[in-house]
Amino acid sequence: MQITILNGAPPDARYKNFELFLEKLAIYLDKDRHSVTHLKLRNMNIKYCNGCFGCWVKTPGECLTADDSRTVRRESINCDLLVFASPIIMGFTSAILKKTMDKMIPLVHPYLEIVQKECRHRKRYDKYPPLGLILDKPVDGRTDDEDIAITRKIFERLSLNLRSTLRFVIFDHTRIEEAVDEINHI
Repeated sequence: MQITILNGAPPDARYKNFELFLEKLAIYLDKDRHSVTHLKLRNMNIKYCNGCFGCWVKTPGECLTADDSRTVRRESINCDLLVFASPIIMGFTSAILKKTMDKMIPLVHPYLEIVQKECRHRKRYDKYPPLGLILDKPVDGRTDDEDIAITRKIFERLSLNLRSTLRFVIFDHTRIEEAVDEINHI
């Protein structure tokens, strides 16, 4: 299975254990014969979406801003599992991961249709990968179960728009073997 990990950890020593977890997970998945692309978003040039809708009307499927989000979209649509990974910061994922999520809008059409009694963007591609979410829940008490529930719900809604499913939410304190088993059951 081709797995793409979008690592939204900021360049901060507080997230060293989260980084180690993701690196170890990639090694274990590789040993299990998966092909892992681990994109460290903080090292990429990803600009904010300016809401121009050029990706829908001027250059369909591509953002007008030339940045590394093109690589992220290409890796995301061509994988078998797309994993978003981030610490919880101020109740949600990092700003780095959020701006990357915003730059994924070209993966769908601007046209809407009704699916299961809700409006959805029409699919641009025949296949979208299932999604996974890996979170670092800080132990300092600034993150609670409600933050986790809201974050989970937002990724469930993202998966609906991408005509996919959110298959798992795991935390960096999970045993690596358990995380690999969760992924292997997709």
